[in-house]
Amino acid sequence: MENQLSFVLKLLIMSALLSVLIKYAAPIWPIPETATNALILVLSPTIIVAIALFWRFQIQKQN
Repeated sequence: MENQLSFVLKLLIMSALLSVLIKYAAPIWPIPETATNALILVLSPTIIVAIALFWRFQIQKQN
């Protein structure tokens, strides 16, 4: 139980730090509002997860 609580607390802290970073540091780097940038922002999490799952599948397949 303590391990799960620790994980949830770490996740909350990381989320809060990311939120603060987006709110205060993001305006420093102006990113143009283009369709390409929107697609990159929307599709990149899906692509990253797909790569991670494929990599994990390959490791399990070898074992």
